[in-house]
Amino acid sequence: MTTFERYVLRRLMAAFLMTLGALAGIVWATQALRQLDLVTAKGQTIVQFVGMTLLAMPFLAQAIAPFALLIAVILVLNTLSNDSELIVINASGASRAVLVRPVIVFSLAVSLLCACLSVALAPMGLASLRDEITKVRVDLVANIVRPGRFIGIEEGLTFHIRNRAGDGQLDGLLLHDERDPDTIFTYEAARGRIVEAAGRTLLIMQDGTIQRRARRTGSISIVRFQSYAFDLSNMIPSETAVTYKASERPTLSLLSPAPDDAYARANRGQLLSEFHDRLSQPLYPLAFGLIVFAMIGQPKTTRQNRSMATIAAILTAMLVRAAGFGLVTIVPEAPAAWPALY
Repeated sequence: MTTFERYVLRRLMAAFLMTLGALAGIVWATQALRQLDLVTAKGQTIVQFVGMTLLAMPFLAQAIAPFALLIAVILVLNTLSNDSELIVINASGASRAVLVRPVIVFSLAVSLLCACLSVALAPMGLASLRDEITKVRVDLVANIVRPGRFIGIEEGLTFHIRNRAGDGQLDGLLLHDERDPDTIFTYEAARGRIVEAAGRTLLIMQDGTIQRRARRTGSISIVRFQSYAFDLSNMIPSETAVTYKASERPTLSLLSPAPDDAYARANRGQLLSEFHDRLSQPLYPLAFGLIVFAMIGQPKTTRQNRSMATIAAILTAMLVRAAGFGLVTIVPEAPAAWPALY
C-alpha cells in the first residue's frame, strides 16, 4: 500500500475503535439495566452483575460494528474532503483505487471481526449468560436472603431476616410455616446460617423460639431452643436441563441438532434462519463501506454541499440492515427465502 493508503487506513481504524467503544458502552449500559434485578432482587454482588452482563458484549459488538464502520468511513472521507486532501490526490492524477483500497481493506478487517463474533464468540457468550442466569434463579440463598423483606418461599411458608452480615450470618430471623393442616409454626431466632451438610441444605437457627398454634383449638405452646436445624432441601428448585434458544447454540449444531431436542423439533425454521443470519453478518461491513464510498468518495470542492450525499449513504445503509432484520423474521415461515439474507 502507498503512504496515502496507509494514512487513510490508520485514520479509519482510529475512528472505528473510538466509535465502537462509545456505541458499545451505550448499548451495554442499556442492556445492563435489564439485568439490574440480579443485584437489587437476587442478592448478587456488583462484580457478578458486571461479569454476567459482559457475556453479552460479543453479541452486542457484532450488531453495532457495521454501524461503527459506517460512522468511521463517513467521518474520515468527509474530513479528507474538507481538508482538500481528496482534491489534491485527484489533481495529482491518482486513480480512485488509491482511496477505495484502504476502505475495502478496512471493511474486510471489520467483516472478519464480525465473522468471529457471529459464528463463535456471540453464541458462546449468550449460552454462558443463559447458564449464569439459570443458576441465579435456582439459587435458594439469593432468592430468600433479602434483608427487611417478607419472602414467600413457597405456598404457606414465609421467610424474613433483619440483616445479613458479610460472613453469611443472618440476624433477626422469622420463619412462618402454615403448611401443616393441623398446626401453624412460627420460628424466631436471634441469628442463623444456611449450611450444606450431608447433601442437604439446612437453616441452622440459634437462640430462638418455636411457637406452635393448633388450628382447631387455637392453643399456643412455645418451645425455646439454643440451636435448631430447619431443612430447606425440598424447597430448592430442581435443576432442569437448560433450553438454549437459537441465538445461544453453536453454529454447527443449528443444522444438526440432537434427535431428542424438543426445542429444535418445534423451531427448525428459526434454527435455519439463525444459521444463515450468522453467516451473512460479515457482509454488512463490506456493504456499508462500499455504499459510503460510492456516495461520498468523490472529490468535491469546499463550496459543494456533501450533506445530501452523507444522508443518502446513511439511509441506504439503514435500509439494507432493516431489510436484513425483516428477512430474519420471514425465513422461519418461508425457509426458501434464506438466500435473500446474503
